[in-house]
Amino acid sequence: MLVLLLIILPLLFAILTIAAGEKQAKNIAVTGALLTFAAGLFGFIQFTQNAASEIFTYHVKWIQALGADFYLKADGISIILVLLTVLLTPFIIQSAQGRSIRNPKAYFSLILLMQSALLGVFLAKDALLFYVFWELALIPIYLIALIWGGQGRKKITLKFFLFTLFGSLFMLLAIIFVWLHNPTRSFSLYEFYKVGAQLSAHQQLFVFIAFYLAFAIKIPIFPLHTWQPDTYVVAPTQGTMLLSGIMLKMGTFALIVWLIPIAPLGWKIASKYVIILSVISVVYGSLMTLVQHNFKRLLAYSSLGHVGLIAAGIFSWNLQGVQGGLYQMLSHGINVVALFYICDIIQSRMHTDTMQKLGGIRNVSRVFSILFMVIMFGSIALPFTNGFVGEFLLIHGVFQYNAIMAVLAALPVILGALYMLRAYQNMMHGETNTLTETFGEITFNEKLLLGCLVVLVIFFGIFPNIILNVSEPQVKQLIDQVQNAVAIVKH
Repeated sequence: MLVLLLIILPLLFAILTIAAGEKQAKNIAVTGALLTFAAGLFGFIQFTQNAASEIFTYHVKWIQALGADFYLKADGISIILVLLTVLLTPFIIQSAQGRSIRNPKAYFSLILLMQSALLGVFLAKDALLFYVFWELALIPIYLIALIWGGQGRKKITLKFFLFTLFGSLFMLLAIIFVWLHNPTRSFSLYEFYKVGAQLSAHQQLFVFIAFYLAFAIKIPIFPLHTWQPDTYVVAPTQGTMLLSGIMLKMGTFALIVWLIPIAPLGWKIASKYVIILSVISVVYGSLMTLVQHNFKRLLAYSSLGHVGLIAAGIFSWNLQGVQGGLYQMLSHGINVVALFYICDIIQSRMHTDTMQKLGGIRNVSRVFSILFMVIMFGSIALPFTNGFVGEFLLIHGVFQYNAIMAVLAALPVILGALYMLRAYQNMMHGETNTLTETFGEITFNEKLLLGCLVVLVIFFGIFPNIILNVSEPQVKQLIDQVQNAVAIVKH
């Protein structure tokens, strides 16, 4: 029942937020997010002690005529994405403290609705239910970007909506195709694993491509990324945090749980090509950051490079690559939310994020500069930060697949240090100017949020096994399952 509670709690508090007064809306939303975090953290701790507990499964009949069930289950992979979602949502809502937001009741209720849909995506073990939650997650973020976004938001958000809807239709086509080949007419994920492995190589390749289009757009992977930079920039800060910190992990999570295990031969045939596209995303995103003048757009392209590396590691389909992908999902979510919050703090005071116009902020806000520096270290994968563990495992995983690909995939480590250190130097170091001398000290709320995020950066850098030990059994099982399916065909 815990898994059902995780989805219901945000929905309940979204309704309470809408019903509340405008002044109370954020506080009610934060309360709901914190209660959901408490439930999620309790679930994670319980999972480490007894993964087979009944509280991690909720399974009832849903649409009996189609064989679709309302089937939720937490496993070693999904529980990590649940932890990420419940951990970041309170930060995202509280980051709006002190910011002027019109119609805050609708704004915060949409964030909670999106949290509920995201948790549904990570917990669904029925393909039709997974598709429903996948589509539901699109609506709140589309409205957030459309209504509260910046200049040019209508055209940009329409492009984002059409891209993701286009990919989702291909995913639905793949789901129906596999379901039609299932004699039990069940949408169960575990039935899909069995049916998918029995399809011919050409059929599996079709399923693989159809699923891949949906997931690659969401991640995004080159050349399906064109919606991403503009959407990240035009969306309000909380919308950008949701997109970059959690929503793109829907795609990388789905690669592990839904794509490769359902179409193992499709992965075997296409692995070389999808890894090449992932590495191109890494190189392209990293190079594009070097020519950016605006900090928020720099972070958007930086995110493209980081998730490209995650996808490359997952498609290498070995223990280090998949484990590194999972760990980097968690680490990247924390780091990118912190960096976009830093950008928001700068924009709210300076009314610009053009790095050349800034400088010397360290001289007027030492605490802010120190917190920024630690988060930057996590982003560039300095040892003993969360970013180091994931990137090291990912590069190791890609290296096992192909050494040349691994060298190219390692570019974010080198170029990431270059563009992030340069950005930090441009904004924090040097002499203050007439603009930055008015920056002032950051508020208690800003110190608290950034301080907590800094603690997470260091904590997960020092204690990675808290996460890796939870996911390893499930990851090994899926890897063996796919490798066995491929080996049977070879013989």
